[in-house]
Amino acid sequence: MKFKMKQVGVLLLASVFLLSACGGAKNNGAADASNAKTGANGENAAVDKPVNITWMNILHTASTPTGKVQSLIEEKTNTKIKFSWVPDASKEERINTALASNSLADIVTLTILDNSSVRNALKSGMFWEVEPYLDEFPNLATISEDKRRSASIAGKLYGVPFQKDVARNGVIIRKDWLDKLGLPVPKTTDELMEVAKAFTEQDPDGNGVKDTVGFIDRNDLIYGAFKTLGSYFGTPNYWQHSEDGKMTPEFETEGYVKAMDFMKATYDNGYINKDFAVTAKTDQQEGFAQGKAGIYVGALFDGKNLLNLSKGIQDDMELVLVNNITSTGNESDRAIWAGNNGIGGLLAFPKSEVKDEAELKQVLKFVNDLMDDDIYALMTYGIEGVHYSIDGDMAVTILDNDLWKQEVQPFASSRPKEPGYKIHDADPLKVEATKLILENEEFAVLNPVYSLESETYTTMGSELQKIITDATYKYILGSIDLNGFKAEVEKWKKSGGSKIISEYEAAYKEANS
Repeated sequence: MKFKMKQVGVLLLASVFLLSACGGAKNNGAADASNAKTGANGENAAVDKPVNITWMNILHTASTPTGKVQSLIEEKTNTKIKFSWVPDASKEERINTALASNSLADIVTLTILDNSSVRNALKSGMFWEVEPYLDEFPNLATISEDKRRSASIAGKLYGVPFQKDVARNGVIIRKDWLDKLGLPVPKTTDELMEVAKAFTEQDPDGNGVKDTVGFIDRNDLIYGAFKTLGSYFGTPNYWQHSEDGKMTPEFETEGYVKAMDFMKATYDNGYINKDFAVTAKTDQQEGFAQGKAGIYVGALFDGKNLLNLSKGIQDDMELVLVNNITSTGNESDRAIWAGNNGIGGLLAFPKSEVKDEAELKQVLKFVNDLMDDDIYALMTYGIEGVHYSIDGDMAVTILDNDLWKQEVQPFASSRPKEPGYKIHDADPLKVEATKLILENEEFAVLNPVYSLESETYTTMGSELQKIITDATYKYILGSIDLNGFKAEVEKWKKSGGSKIISEYEAAYKEANS
């Protein structure tokens, strides 16, 4: 995989957290993991009884799953799984409790690797280092060297990486509104601003009322519009590394200021929802589906969800997905931030629960089996004939969306690997999103210090980042000017930011010497 390493950047807000507590006994004394579970075809190997697996996992849905999906996963892997589901909204507050009390499970889902409690726990030796074992298992062996390095802490891999798309973001636009106003699909940030202006001022829904805006955004400078727009202006992925070894935080670059100016212009001119700084993601998506705005910046695969949400409300909605916007109009300047370098966290194995190498190989074999095609299909789409139908091209159509949400969707965030399977969604927007996300990889701006160590960042990074986040919002909303923003940057440096810079410079030099 080849990435455009133009302005690359860093660690920071990308998701990784622990969950609640759950202990559990496994089958002890297994001589060899390969004899403890099923093969890739799901047929039972020679075993006495299923292996018991406990799993502390994040729940991204309103309720835990019902139905037969879990029992089929257990059958195909010859396991009995006991989940400890922790709601996504409360995962952060449970981290310290779970670690401090050692109330863990055989498998622990971690989704915010720069959280200080998680990072310190990983470095302390509480979890197994797994890289020496990965190549013993056919699916785990396929995890690329790039992803292994990106998911490592101080050079060691303390769990199986969640493999995600490298760069999934872009712009989703109301095509029916573009067509009504005679506007082309934008390819530059200036053209995108013109579309936002027209969607705000020219009554694109034709109801005779000035009740639409261009952009609809949410209170998230990372996964909302800001980081994606920033990459169009050349902003690095949190940090920029120069040839002379210097590390520059993104907010000291010209691209970051240009991105703030772009967002400020949309706010000052009324081209964005005025309450974006306090808008939740669900409200943002519902507002788009209700026809309140025509531009959504975020994950390209959100297009399918937005269109589905609009059914019965905006039945004439047509969407176009755009992944090639630049600020210059030059293809050579094309770039898109790569989030967490294609890593969504770790499946980690605490030594308090996984007692020895034999047990470690049991849980690794289980995770390996979860990456098989048939189990991926179970965790993604459910049971054929019950939750979905499939055609000869391996394209899936969901039969009952409400049933799928209740019985299948909770498992989707637990898949160790997401890209690269033949089975796929038949929805045209999802097919297009998958194509554009794959195309994004060539232009992905990586984070050069994602796996590096800065003790000051580990202990103070979240607190210091709040200074920059608040200053960014204040600049966009007009309560401070550029000098005021720069003063906040100096405050960040004096409060510990300068130490973070020097520590990352030293760590980068050591890692690349």
